[in-house]
Amino acid sequence: MDYDALTAELCSLRERVSGVTDTLVAAIDGLLIAADTAPTLDPEGVSALAAADLGLARRTTAAIGQGTFRQTVVHSSGGYMAVYAVGPMALMVVLGDEGLDVHRLHLESQPVIERIDSILSTL
Repeated sequence: MDYDALTAELCSLRERVSGVTDTLVAAIDGLLIAADTAPTLDPEGVSALAAADLGLARRTTAAIGQGTFRQTVVHSSGGYMAVYAVGPMALMVVLGDEGLDVHRLHLESQPVIERIDSILSTL
């Protein structure tokens, strides 16, 4: 797997979208694959929590019959956490501060998710 390409995709998203502070890719079981995070963040812990979020969101989406899950966004008093499905076996997490433009993040994330899925598919 090309970890440098994954990290480059994560860094480019952070650089293109104002307010993005940290990004990572994990397997759906919560194991960290690649990260572009601050040293103060625990990327393994965030990966595990995001996998739980993804699992719950996918089950909820299926239960309510509104199509295929795409993303969840958690808005807290200090910022945002967005979890995106990357194919059937991975996820991408984007953390942002209060200035994050969520709409722009969603637009910019789609091609990044496609490229990350392509990189992961070369296993």
